[in-house]
Amino acid sequence: MRLTTAWVVVTLALSLSACGHRNAATMSSQVAPTLTGDAAHPAFTHGWVDTRLYFGLGPADEPSKGVSEAQWRAFLDKEVTPRFPAGLSIVDVYGQWQGKGQDKPERLRSKMLIIDYEDSAENWTKVDAIRAAWKKMTGDQSVMRVTEPVDVSF
Repeated sequence: MRLTTAWVVVTLALSLSACGHRNAATMSSQVAPTLTGDAAHPAFTHGWVDTRLYFGLGPADEPSKGVSEAQWRAFLDKEVTPRFPAGLSIVDVYGQWQGKGQDKPERLRSKMLIIDYEDSAENWTKVDAIRAAWKKMTGDQSVMRVTEPVDVSF
């Protein structure tokens, strides 16, 4: 009797979990696209990636040191927005980084820049140019990049 009850519970759980799954093909037949014809903001995408870049602004415990909010916005306006004008997101984050030659991690005020874009050599070059510009401006050793495939819908 217990085996039958367990089987019913597992079957029910699997059935319910399938109800919540929606893919782009299912959604496209149910939702009218609102940005038809806008290549920068397609209704559904394939071959896009999500990139997160992590920029250390300065010591977490010393906000007066490092890159100010005004300097960050100037960098964003000069280096990032012209390369990805269709849209991006920025999140304030706390991070730790142990650089080459350091005996312990630094605690940093940081920004995470999130950009979703068509996966192309041209766009990867733009992202690398942003990273290089930051390292040149700040003298930082690195700007961490995390890129993953993603389906996007606007």
